[in-house]
Amino acid sequence: MEKRRLGRTDLFVSKICLGTMTWGEQNSEAEGHAQMDRAFARGVNFLDTAELYPIPPRPETQGATERIIGSWMKARGNRDRVIVATKVVGRTANDWFRGGRPSRLVRADIEDAVNKSLARLSTDYIDLYQIHWPDRAVATFGANPTRLTRMPERHADETPIEETLSVFADLVKAGKIRHLGLSNESAWGVMRFLCGAERGVGPRAVSLQNAYNLVNRTFEVNLAELCAREEVSLLAYSPLAQGYLTGKYDDGALPAGSRKALFDRLQRYEKPGAAEAIRAYNALARSFGLTPAVFANAFVCSRPFVTANIIGATSLAQLEEALSAADVAWSEEMQTAVDALHQKVGNPCP
Repeated sequence: MEKRRLGRTDLFVSKICLGTMTWGEQNSEAEGHAQMDRAFARGVNFLDTAELYPIPPRPETQGATERIIGSWMKARGNRDRVIVATKVVGRTANDWFRGGRPSRLVRADIEDAVNKSLARLSTDYIDLYQIHWPDRAVATFGANPTRLTRMPERHADETPIEETLSVFADLVKAGKIRHLGLSNESAWGVMRFLCGAERGVGPRAVSLQNAYNLVNRTFEVNLAELCAREEVSLLAYSPLAQGYLTGKYDDGALPAGSRKALFDRLQRYEKPGAAEAIRAYNALARSFGLTPAVFANAFVCSRPFVTANIIGATSLAQLEEALSAADVAWSEEMQTAVDALHQKVGNPCP
């Protein structure tokens, strides 16, 4: 599988990254291990997780995903061949991460998070340590709205980006992490982190993990140019729009065992106009002789500004389908058809 440089680092990651957020909730440890075995046999060398996982976040299961990855690397003895990315939560009122108090992107909380992640992962270092979402208030989760109805009020105790950066500098110096990554960030936020690094406050952010898929191409508006010029890698999450771009929810269908049926947490992809746009993309996929899931993943993999496409699966069959997208020759005809449809429907699911 093709490997692509991560930012300006000396790391080369597979163009498909294995997402893990179902392990410990919808998937068992054995199933997680089987997925990693299959993905790595196909050339994947990149895993993405978070202290938050599995999803949905619950105190009873928090951290289980990292433990499953840790037990797999220990059993396989392959830590030196795996690029591990995990995340520290941003500001949250959920108190189970820090032993009974809310969490912010301040020194005590970041150090607590990284030490716990290292222990769960059974490793001495984390290749890519990402800030899951900002400490500051933003207009919407993901920080790329298609419209702004009001400016969010600032938290009175907002943590300055420079303060957070300085903690990451010490984590790099201590050898606990190799590189800093961002997630769910805006163009302003990314540039503030980069400017802080240029002033010597902390490490340079090498990646940005934001949503990117057929029904949410907001990354292209400002962030694509920023990341290309600054050599910040896009790690695209939600390529299947939380399952909607597989076709399984078309026309109101609700398959048993699906994330929608189990948790009903898919509102990001249920906005006005979303259902019509999703059906149209799924039909377009079939017109090219591909399943909607393969088509949607192949689109993300084909974009020149995407370093890695973060896939997810709850079964080996789903995993194989996602991995097969890496072999699709994305054509100019496909792109022209996708762009023509996007011109009509825009970004209904930011």
